[in-house]
Amino acid sequence: MMTGRFVSFEGGEGAGKSTQLRRLAERLREAGQEVVTTREPGGTPGADAIRQLILTGDADRWGVRAEALLMNASRADHVERLIRPTVARGAWLITDRYADSTLVYQGVGGGLPEDELRALHQVATDGLWPDLTLILDIPEGEGLARATARAGAEMRFESKGAAFHAAVRDGFRQRAAAEPDRCKLIDASGSVEDVATRIWAAVQPLL
Repeated sequence: MMTGRFVSFEGGEGAGKSTQLRRLAERLREAGQEVVTTREPGGTPGADAIRQLILTGDADRWGVRAEALLMNASRADHVERLIRPTVARGAWLITDRYADSTLVYQGVGGGLPEDELRALHQVATDGLWPDLTLILDIPEGEGLARATARAGAEMRFESKGAAFHAAVRDGFRQRAAAEPDRCKLIDASGSVEDVATRIWAAVQPLL
């Protein structure tokens, strides 16, 4: 039985997900909640090993189907070993990316049919979706500039080009429109505090 809360942060590169995830976790802890934070791909030793395969190397290192399979292999371990046990004991689990990223990056951006991706998700997670998905929205050029400024080894998706990232932004906005009860589109422009306030307003119904 899932008795805690499962929240995901989504959005294009450089949207501020990691910063806002930390802010939200701090605020929930101040409110007396147990909170576990994580990320995808990754979150467990096995999933982190797959992360290195997915996020490093040239943009064309993997075809889109291989990407989708690797993402779901990582997610399967993440859900089984961390997400479900955490939520089952009554804690909050907040992740930087989850399945909506796969629907957008490998689906809208990569061209894979949504029904195929949803079938993979069902197998990998037994159909587990977050209670709330916060989609941080900024113009893709602004986000990509932020992301490339912190350049490191894990830059494979950032190198996919402007057209891909424009499609990703559109895809996330489509996700928010398609599932408005779960997916909340958050204006990620303005100060960190402004964005955190918008996020807190979206989270409060879960408290």
